[in-house]
Amino acid sequence: MLLHLLNRSPASSLVHRDTLRAMGEEDRLLLIEDGVYGALMPLADRFEAIHGRLFALREDLASRGLDGRCDARVTVVDMEGFVTLTEESERTVSWF
Repeated sequence: MLLHLLNRSPASSLVHRDTLRAMGEEDRLLLIEDGVYGALMPLADRFEAIHGRLFALREDLASRGLDGRCDARVTVVDMEGFVTLTEESERTVSWF
């Protein structure tokens, strides 16, 4: 299992499409930095194919004033959760 990190908003970049195409059936995606905008509706719909494997970093949500606004399909993790996801993965892949 790989952990994919996406730091671009789906509203301003199409890199999320490449990310989704590259993901395996058990891979997970963590939205970081401006990528956390993808955790909000209607952008979260773009990640429907990976339901249950989509995460957003709490600290990046908070720094953008987005606390409590995530779609219910997104699991919010803090830095400790980020570390756990990394430890559970074979490796990480960053998408910029």
